[in-house]
Amino acid sequence: MTRPRFLPRPSPASVRSEDLEADLRADLQGVLALNGMGGFIWEPDCDTVFLDPGGLAVFDLAPDAFDGRPETLTRRLHPEDAAQLEAQVSEALASRDGYGAYFRVRRSDGSLRWAHVQGHIRRDRAGRPRRVVGIVRDASAELQHLTQQATLEADRRRQTDVVEATTSALSQALTIEDVNTALTSEKVMGAIGAASIVLSLVEKGRLRIVATAGLPPEYARDMQYVRLDDPLPVAEAIRTRKPRFTSRQEALTYPRLRPHVVDTDFTASAILPLIAQARPIGALAIIYRHKDRFTPEERNLLQVLGGTVAQSVQRAVLYDEEHAIAVGLQQAMLPAVIPEVNGTRIAARYRPARTGHQIGGDWYDVVALPTGRVGLVVGDVQGHDIHASAVMGQLRIALRAYAAEGHPPGTLLARASAFLHDLDTERFATCLYVELDPATGRAQLVRAGHHGPLVRHPGGGCSRPYVHGGLPLGLPQYSGHAPYPTTELRLGPEDTMLLCTDGLVEFRGMDVDEGLRQVETIVGEGPADLDSLAEHIVATVESRQGQDDDVALLLVGLTTADLVRRAHA
Repeated sequence: MTRPRFLPRPSPASVRSEDLEADLRADLQGVLALNGMGGFIWEPDCDTVFLDPGGLAVFDLAPDAFDGRPETLTRRLHPEDAAQLEAQVSEALASRDGYGAYFRVRRSDGSLRWAHVQGHIRRDRAGRPRRVVGIVRDASAELQHLTQQATLEADRRRQTDVVEATTSALSQALTIEDVNTALTSEKVMGAIGAASIVLSLVEKGRLRIVATAGLPPEYARDMQYVRLDDPLPVAEAIRTRKPRFTSRQEALTYPRLRPHVVDTDFTASAILPLIAQARPIGALAIIYRHKDRFTPEERNLLQVLGGTVAQSVQRAVLYDEEHAIAVGLQQAMLPAVIPEVNGTRIAARYRPARTGHQIGGDWYDVVALPTGRVGLVVGDVQGHDIHASAVMGQLRIALRAYAAEGHPPGTLLARASAFLHDLDTERFATCLYVELDPATGRAQLVRAGHHGPLVRHPGGGCSRPYVHGGLPLGLPQYSGHAPYPTTELRLGPEDTMLLCTDGLVEFRGMDVDEGLRQVETIVGEGPADLDSLAEHIVATVESRQGQDDDVALLLVGLTTADLVRRAHA
């Protein structure tokens, strides 16, 4: 009986240990039962089990429903757990003094609960198991907590995987096209569990779709442009600068969106405004199947994802703008029109590098010379910056002036080298200059640190004629204005000569000789028309991954075949 509160508290001396022990024994069974625990005794010899009321409660058995047989308890266990527990107990009886195990108990209403047993084996003098005593307890709350912790840990790992996958995919994205490719890849869409993705950019007060994946073409066509004041979730996300998490039912309430949702199995979407430098630059819509809501953790993760994408998009937009300006400036310094020279067929191309947005010093030029001859030049100023392009422009003008003065090719390059040296730019340049007489096919070639030309012959075979070389332009010369060595060759009536910069023959992971052999194959298999051949060459080069340098090229052939034949006769 509980002592009334108003009675005096007994002194320690008046409380005997025997009384406390008796109270403990009387109350222990009730305390264990209140905590979902109970005791058991198992006699292996007679195969009898005794369960106290707490133990019976763990197995959801009424006192009169338990016959003391282990088989009755086994029938309460989940079959998989029963087999494992039996094996563990058998092993303990053979070699240990105790055992512990988790198992599932099927309750009277058919539901399952987790329980735990801890048994101690008492043996006789011969070591045989005589009695097993222990406790059983309801472990549902414990395992529920562990399950929740495991779920949280799995969610954290998933969130980390999503961030890592997205960051990794976007880390190498330089252009908007690169960002599109990364976002619509299986690596990113699979990580976030998306059925489809739509990326839009803000342009002149409206949103323009730049990438979609997992959506029919008519969606991109109908939703290509969205005004920022349109009643659409994506526009609302931009206006409020807050993400929108919409259900299927909500999406169906937007008239313009309804036709693109009603016949699909899309169930939810997350629309993330892309904010950079405190202004919205676009929106990312992620559409899901089999999802009807977003947990707080998922919302936080998607907002982090939106921030990562926004940074990549901003960087890519700036890159594309700078690259467009750089390429425009570079191309403005190249000849606007190739002059028509009687007796020749000429085609030219320039392509910027696939990587890097700075302009370089690659150039080509065609100069009509007195007496019907033509000067052809390709070159490359050291560096990939505006200074290199400026030096290229000055050097190109100087070469044209020296050519117009009528200097022989060797003297022309010597003067150009001195000119570049006097500019005091600490830049040098490589160059290949060819002076061609279309009436005879006679060509004089001068090489300043540049590789020589490639000649395609009738039938598609190619050769690389040897051309004497000198130092690059702009370096100190051994004898002042001493002319560069000149090599002469004759171009046949159906021959085609290729002059190009290093970007055409140098390829990441490949030496120059192998690159030249590849170019021979490209040129040899190309069409006869020079303009088509030029397109074929640059298209093939652009298809190669890892093109790290600009490409400038000139193709030249003869049209006065009868004059050439007379000259050779």
